[in-house]
Amino acid sequence: MITAIVLINCATDAIPEVAQELADLPGVSEVYSTAGHVDLIAVVRVRRFDDIADVIAGSISKVEGVADTETHIAFRAYSKHDLEETFAIGFDE
Repeated sequence: MITAIVLINCATDAIPEVAQELADLPGVSEVYSTAGHVDLIAVVRVRRFDDIADVIAGSISKVEGVADTETHIAFRAYSKHDLEETFAIGFDE
């Protein structure tokens, strides 16, 4: 599983609507509204590296109200939770 963290700036009067539309996109596992220098943070989880471009450039960036994105690719996860097992439910290798 490939994980990307996407920092998103959007129209401030549409944050809840933009967040919900982003959360409904295939490949987007979570969206958080945040305080700080970005409005939203989306977590993208895909099976193949090529799918990242489809989700971010092909979907997230095209949502009305999204003004700017900055993407960070995760190399390794350090967590108490077994995220691979959680997101692998129902998928065949």
